[in-house]
Amino acid sequence: MKKGEFLYEGKAKRLYKTDHPDVLWLEYKDDATAFNGQKRASLTGKGQLNNAISSWFFTLLSRHGIQHHFLDTVSDREQLVRPVTILPLEVVVRAIAAGSLCRRLGLAEGTKLPHVLVEWYYKDDALGDPLVTEDHIALLQLATPVQLAFMKDQALQIHTILQQALEPKGIVLVDFKLEFGLDANGRLMLADEISPDTCRFWDAASGKKMDKDRFRQDLGGTLEGYQEILERLGGGANV
Repeated sequence: MKKGEFLYEGKAKRLYKTDHPDVLWLEYKDDATAFNGQKRASLTGKGQLNNAISSWFFTLLSRHGIQHHFLDTVSDREQLVRPVTILPLEVVVRAIAAGSLCRRLGLAEGTKLPHVLVEWYYKDDALGDPLVTEDHIALLQLATPVQLAFMKDQALQIHTILQQALEPKGIVLVDFKLEFGLDANGRLMLADEISPDTCRFWDAASGKKMDKDRFRQDLGGTLEGYQEILERLGGGANV
């Protein structure tokens, strides 16, 4: 497999063609961003950590029958993925109050929710990725009711799988963000990444944050938090 023409660069990743029409080459960057790109930094080694962590989670989900775009890792910061057209929706799954949920509803950070909450956010940087309802999604024609039902079901399944895998490792899964895309045959599947950039991970014993909140909140030790997650997962070697 050969890395080909550059296609796209996002906040955390670059995407390239390959010599196979059904495979793309994904490269993780060291860039860290927060607050829709208003805060930026470069954290040497972040790309390698997120590549290893995300690969571990996608491999785990494969064993549980979750369809996704991930195919294989090809280097310490690169992986092969299926080409998909991303739906302009972020699916956020919350078990514990943190971040914008606390600000919107006045909940104390760390409040355990009575049930797992699934929220929808419109992927539009110019609008600040606003929270939207299913009626808003229908109005904007962002996804069909069938697609929404599928994504919600998948999101709840993924929450259960991740929670059961992380609990024995002393990691609390607070919340996480998912993205889904359509392949060339119109199949909807999980895409993007699953990493400390897109999840909140807390230490079960101390409550220490081991995710991008360390960068957002100027807590320091961002890379150390990511590294600790990878080490608790087994260094990325086994699922």
